[in-house]
Amino acid sequence: MPTIVIASPKGGAGKSTTAVLLGTELARAGARVTLLDCDPNQSLTLWGSRGAIPPRITLLSEIGESSIVKTIKQHDKDGSIVIVDLEGVASRLVSRAISQADLVITPMRGTTLDATIGVRALQLIAEEEEALDRRIPHAVVFTMTRAIRSKQHNEIERSLREQGVDVIEPSLMERSAFSSLFEFGGDLSNIPEQGNMDAARLNASGFAEAVFGRLVAKEQAA
Repeated sequence: MPTIVIASPKGGAGKSTTAVLLGTELARAGARVTLLDCDPNQSLTLWGSRGAIPPRITLLSEIGESSIVKTIKQHDKDGSIVIVDLEGVASRLVSRAISQADLVITPMRGTTLDATIGVRALQLIAEEEEALDRRIPHAVVFTMTRAIRSKQHNEIERSLREQGVDVIEPSLMERSAFSSLFEFGGDLSNIPEQGNMDAARLNASGFAEAVFGRLVAKEQAA
Protein backbone atom coordinates (compact mmCIF):
# COMPACT_ATOMS: atom_id res chain seq x y z
CA MET A 1 0.00 0.00 0.00
CA PRO A 2 1.17 3.57 -0.57
CA THR A 3 3.17 5.82 1.72
CA ILE A 4 2.19 9.48 1.93
CA VAL A 5 4.67 11.88 3.51
CA ILE A 6 3.54 15.27 4.82
CA ALA A 7 6.59 17.53 4.62
CA SER A 8 7.29 21.21 5.06
CA PRO A 9 10.17 23.03 6.78
CA LYS A 10 7.69 25.76 7.79
CA GLY A 11 6.17 25.41 11.24
CA GLY A 12 2.47 26.21 11.47
CA ALA A 13 1.77 25.31 7.85
CA GLY A 14 -0.79 22.69 8.80
CA LYS A 15 1.15 19.43 8.48
CA SER A 16 -0.50 17.65 11.39
CA THR A 17 -3.98 18.88 10.50
CA THR A 18 -3.43 17.65 6.95
CA ALA A 19 -2.25 14.27 8.22
CA VAL A 20 -5.20 13.80 10.60
CA LEU A 21 -7.81 14.89 8.08
CA LEU A 22 -6.36 12.67 5.37
CA GLY A 23 -5.96 9.67 7.67
CA THR A 24 -9.41 9.86 9.22
CA GLU A 25 -11.17 10.44 5.90
CA LEU A 26 -9.39 7.50 4.23
CA ALA A 27 -10.23 5.30 7.23
CA ARG A 28 -13.88 6.34 7.10
CA ALA A 29 -13.86 5.32 3.44
CA GLY A 30 -12.74 1.84 4.47
CA ALA A 31 -8.94 1.95 4.17
CA ARG A 32 -6.54 0.77 6.85
CA VAL A 33 -4.30 3.66 7.85
CA THR A 34 -1.09 3.84 9.87
CA LEU A 35 -0.19 7.31 11.12
CA LEU A 36 3.47 7.87 12.03
CA ASP A 37 4.16 10.79 14.35
CA CYS A 38 7.73 11.88 13.59
CA ASP A 39 7.30 15.47 14.79
CA PRO A 40 8.95 16.38 18.13
CA ASN A 41 5.83 18.44 18.90
CA GLN A 42 3.86 15.16 18.78
CA SER A 43 0.67 16.76 17.50
CA LEU A 44 -0.68 13.45 16.20
CA THR A 45 -0.02 11.86 19.58
CA LEU A 46 -1.93 14.71 21.22
CA TRP A 47 -4.84 14.12 18.83
CA GLY A 48 -4.81 10.40 19.62
CA SER A 49 -4.86 11.07 23.37
CA ARG A 50 -7.94 13.29 23.23
CA GLY A 51 -10.41 10.55 22.42
CA ALA A 52 -10.83 7.11 20.94
CA ILE A 53 -8.76 6.60 17.82
CA PRO A 54 -11.20 5.90 14.96
CA PRO A 55 -11.54 2.36 13.57
CA ARG A 56 -8.97 1.14 11.03
CA ILE A 57 -6.34 3.65 12.25
CA THR A 58 -3.07 2.73 13.97
CA LEU A 59 -1.06 5.58 15.51
CA LEU A 60 2.65 5.14 16.20
CA SER A 61 4.67 7.79 18.03
CA GLU A 62 8.32 8.72 18.50
CA ILE A 63 9.57 7.29 15.21
CA GLY A 64 13.17 8.39 14.77
CA GLU A 65 15.76 8.48 12.02
CA SER A 66 17.06 4.99 12.74
CA SER A 67 13.62 3.34 12.55
CA ILE A 68 11.65 5.38 10.03
CA VAL A 69 12.44 3.32 6.91
CA LYS A 70 11.92 -0.02 8.67
CA THR A 71 8.62 1.15 10.18
CA ILE A 72 7.30 2.43 6.86
CA LYS A 73 8.18 -0.82 5.08
CA GLN A 74 6.66 -2.97 7.83
CA HIS A 75 3.28 -1.26 7.75
CA ASP A 76 3.31 -0.81 4.00
CA LYS A 77 3.57 -4.59 3.68
CA ASP A 78 0.78 -5.03 6.22
CA GLY A 79 -1.63 -3.43 3.77
CA SER A 80 -2.01 -0.03 5.41
CA ILE A 81 -1.84 3.37 3.81
CA VAL A 82 1.06 4.90 5.71
CA ILE A 83 0.89 8.63 6.46
CA VAL A 84 4.02 10.24 7.90
CA ASP A 85 3.87 13.55 9.77
CA LEU A 86 7.37 14.99 9.80
CA GLU A 87 9.25 17.57 11.83
CA GLY A 88 9.36 21.09 10.42
CA VAL A 89 13.03 21.10 9.48
CA ALA A 90 15.19 19.71 6.70
CA SER A 91 16.89 16.72 8.36
CA ARG A 92 18.13 13.23 7.62
CA LEU A 93 14.90 11.86 9.11
CA VAL A 94 12.91 13.93 6.62
CA SER A 95 15.11 12.79 3.73
CA ARG A 96 14.79 9.14 4.70
CA ALA A 97 11.01 9.40 4.88
CA ILE A 98 10.79 11.17 1.53
CA SER A 99 12.92 8.43 -0.03
CA GLN A 100 10.14 5.91 0.78
CA ALA A 101 7.23 8.07 -0.37
CA ASP A 102 4.73 7.29 -3.08
CA LEU A 103 3.45 10.84 -2.67
CA VAL A 104 4.82 13.84 -0.78
CA ILE A 105 2.33 16.53 0.20
CA THR A 106 3.59 19.98 1.19
CA PRO A 107 1.00 22.02 3.12
CA MET A 108 1.36 25.74 2.53
CA ARG A 109 -0.58 28.81 3.54
CA GLY A 110 -1.14 31.38 0.82
CA THR A 111 1.49 33.82 2.08
CA THR A 112 4.87 34.83 0.71
CA LEU A 113 6.64 33.56 3.84
CA ASP A 114 5.03 30.12 3.64
CA ALA A 115 5.68 29.88 -0.07
CA THR A 116 9.31 30.92 0.24
CA ILE A 117 10.04 28.39 2.99
CA GLY A 118 7.74 25.74 1.54
CA VAL A 119 9.67 25.72 -1.72
CA ARG A 120 12.61 24.29 0.26
CA ALA A 121 10.60 21.08 0.67
CA LEU A 122 10.28 20.87 -3.12
CA GLN A 123 14.03 21.36 -3.41
CA LEU A 124 14.63 18.57 -0.90
CA ILE A 125 12.39 16.25 -2.92
CA ALA A 126 14.36 17.13 -6.06
CA GLU A 127 17.60 16.23 -4.27
CA GLU A 128 16.18 12.85 -3.22
CA GLU A 129 14.98 12.21 -6.77
CA GLU A 130 18.49 12.83 -8.06
CA ALA A 131 20.06 10.59 -5.41
CA LEU A 132 17.58 7.75 -6.01
CA ASP A 133 17.35 8.25 -9.78
CA ARG A 134 13.56 8.05 -9.68
CA ARG A 135 10.67 10.47 -9.65
CA ILE A 136 8.91 11.06 -6.33
CA PRO A 137 5.37 12.32 -6.96
CA HIS A 138 4.66 15.43 -4.94
CA ALA A 139 2.01 18.10 -4.59
CA VAL A 140 1.20 21.26 -2.66
CA VAL A 141 -2.03 21.78 -0.75
CA PHE A 142 -2.96 25.24 0.44
CA THR A 143 -4.15 25.26 4.06
CA MET A 144 -6.15 27.64 6.24
CA THR A 145 -7.60 29.10 3.04
CA ARG A 146 -10.37 31.67 3.21
CA ALA A 147 -13.41 31.80 0.97
CA ILE A 148 -12.16 35.01 -0.62
CA ARG A 149 -8.53 34.45 -1.55
CA SER A 150 -6.04 37.27 -1.33
CA LYS A 151 -4.19 38.58 -4.35
CA GLN A 152 -1.02 37.25 -2.74
CA HIS A 153 -2.47 33.75 -2.52
CA ASN A 154 -3.61 33.82 -6.14
CA GLU A 155 -0.20 34.98 -7.35
CA ILE A 156 1.61 32.27 -5.39
CA GLU A 157 -0.68 29.57 -6.75
CA ARG A 158 -0.34 30.86 -10.30
CA SER A 159 3.46 30.88 -9.99
CA LEU A 160 3.54 27.30 -8.65
CA ARG A 161 1.32 26.02 -11.45
CA GLU A 162 3.43 27.78 -14.07
CA GLN A 163 6.48 25.97 -12.66
CA GLY A 164 4.68 22.66 -13.11
CA VAL A 165 3.94 22.09 -9.41
CA ASP A 166 0.90 19.91 -8.75
CA VAL A 167 -1.58 21.86 -6.60
CA ILE A 168 -4.29 19.81 -4.89
CA GLU A 169 -7.87 21.01 -5.13
CA PRO A 170 -9.80 21.52 -3.00
CA SER A 171 -7.49 23.37 -0.67
CA LEU A 172 -8.09 22.95 3.05
CA MET A 173 -10.20 25.83 4.26
CA GLU A 174 -9.87 27.66 7.55
CA ARG A 175 -12.42 25.67 9.57
CA SER A 176 -12.94 25.61 13.33
CA ALA A 177 -13.83 21.92 13.02
CA PHE A 178 -10.36 21.12 11.70
CA SER A 179 -8.53 22.70 14.63
CA SER A 180 -11.04 21.20 17.06
CA LEU A 181 -9.88 17.70 16.16
CA PHE A 182 -6.87 18.34 18.41
CA GLU A 183 -9.18 19.30 21.26
CA PHE A 184 -11.66 16.44 21.03
CA GLY A 185 -9.83 13.72 19.07
CA GLY A 186 -11.73 11.35 16.80
CA ASP A 187 -12.84 12.49 13.36
CA LEU A 188 -15.28 14.93 11.80
CA SER A 189 -18.16 12.49 12.23
CA ASN A 190 -18.07 12.46 16.02
CA ILE A 191 -16.68 15.73 17.39
CA PRO A 192 -19.11 18.28 18.84
CA GLU A 193 -20.60 20.69 16.30
CA GLN A 194 -18.08 23.36 15.32
CA GLY A 195 -19.20 25.97 12.82
CA ASN A 196 -20.45 24.67 9.47
CA MET A 197 -19.81 20.96 9.94
CA ASP A 198 -21.31 19.96 6.60
CA ALA A 199 -18.94 22.27 4.75
CA ALA A 200 -15.98 21.03 6.81
CA ARG A 201 -16.81 17.38 6.10
CA LEU A 202 -17.28 18.08 2.40
CA ASN A 203 -13.95 19.91 2.26
CA ALA A 204 -12.08 17.12 4.04
CA SER A 205 -13.62 14.32 1.99
CA GLY A 206 -12.95 16.21 -1.25
CA PHE A 207 -9.31 16.63 -0.28
CA ALA A 208 -8.96 12.93 0.60
CA GLU A 209 -10.55 11.92 -2.71
CA ALA A 210 -8.15 14.17 -4.61
CA VAL A 211 -5.16 12.56 -2.85
CA PHE A 212 -6.49 9.05 -3.39
CA GLY A 213 -7.00 9.84 -7.07
CA ARG A 214 -3.34 10.70 -7.39
CA LEU A 215 -2.34 7.41 -5.78
CA VAL A 216 -4.60 5.46 -8.15
CA ALA A 217 -3.19 7.32 -11.15
CA LYS A 218 0.36 6.48 -10.02
CA GLU A 219 -0.53 2.81 -9.62
CA GLN A 220 -2.14 2.66 -13.05
CA ALA A 221 0.86 4.37 -14.65
CA ALA A 222 3.17 1.80 -13.05
